[in-house]
Amino acid sequence: AEHQVPDGLEGAFIIGDPPVPADYAPAAQFPAANTPYVMVLNDAGSIGLSLNGKSFPATAPVVTPVGKWIEIDYLNEGLQIHPMHLHGIPQLVIAKDGNPVQPHFEDTITIAPGERWTVLVKPDASFLDHSSKPYLPALGAGVWAFHCHILNHAERNNGMFGMVTTFIVLPEGTL
Repeated sequence: AEHQVPDGLEGAFIIGDPPVPADYAPAAQFPAANTPYVMVLNDAGSIGLSLNGKSFPATAPVVTPVGKWIEIDYLNEGLQIHPMHLHGIPQLVIAKDGNPVQPHFEDTITIAPGERWTVLVKPDASFLDHSSKPYLPALGAGVWAFHCHILNHAERNNGMFGMVTTFIVLPEGTL
């Protein structure tokens, strides 16, 4: 495993959904049909800084329409921490290492080596519409940066690389 895992030769079995405590929100708000997405973080081996065994620009985007919940399972198989940041859309943390936690929103989730975090993300008008902030453009469907917030894991002097992907928000009603 010392060589295979850092070189991307591993996968994940996700069994069941962590429950959202009843006192937080009605279960109907978080349907079992959430679109699941597993994001394996790594920083070693022949690939180096990678998401799901790929380094940007070869990383696969995360895609969901406006208003639909998506579940993201972060798994850090690397040797360093990786604070994962999604531009413009907060992440609702619901589990750590498969165990439910009190749900709370975070802008950046710090995942230590060996940790697993589960978050829910819903790109909707309450987060994407900045019309009340005239200095920001009105936002909606579009492409958002999704990356490790240790900037030298995601950017260098000639552009983006490594632990970067895109979060593509499609118009409502698609998919």
